[in-house]
Amino acid sequence: MNEHRLAVGILGAGEIGSTLGKLLAQAGHEVMLSSRDPKARTEEAAAIGCGIGTLEQAAAFGEIVISALPLSALGEIPVKTLAGKVVIDTMNYYPARDGAIAAFDEHREATSERVARQLTGARVVKAFNAILAYDLPREERPPVEGGRRALPVAGDDEAAKALVAALHAQLDFDVFDAGSLADSWRFERAKPAYCIPLNHTQLRAALNAAERGKELPHGSWRRKARQD
Repeated sequence: MNEHRLAVGILGAGEIGSTLGKLLAQAGHEVMLSSRDPKARTEEAAAIGCGIGTLEQAAAFGEIVISALPLSALGEIPVKTLAGKVVIDTMNYYPARDGAIAAFDEHREATSERVARQLTGARVVKAFNAILAYDLPREERPPVEGGRRALPVAGDDEAAKALVAALHAQLDFDVFDAGSLADSWRFERAKPAYCIPLNHTQLRAALNAAERGKELPHGSWRRKARQD
């Protein structure tokens, strides 16, 4: 990726969306968050260096678009606006919030496979889903052996993955190529690599240790992530 200023549209303005927006703005990019009521959050967005608009406006604004919505809001994303764009999918499946989805509960489909199928024409990359929002800022990250935390990415478009990897580097993360979207289940919710501070070697081991039908106890990653 050229080190030029990018326009980044972020679908959502929750903890992950707002934190990524602030960090990317600090890295020199132009960022637009989205909200159901943009006018009510204009000052809040401006305070972290971002603009704010509707879902459609943020999707149209971004050269790169980050989907930081609940998975249950997938159907609200403006599909045609995203055609040809790199879309970073940070969304995770939480049945209590999103409603039970048999294909996920029965481990027949990775969440990002469904996202890519819904967002026809977009270049979907799974990334930034396996980290807690409060661990994103460099100064807030729990220490890892070797000094730098690694995060996984997955996708079917190698150029798109390279672009997303470059954003990770700008935010001072190592990146681990975890394969295709079909492989992205290895760092979904409740898997060994989910939201646990790991270096590159440890992340590889955690991804390899993932079992399709086996989940960690609910919420255990939150406790582990803050123990260090």
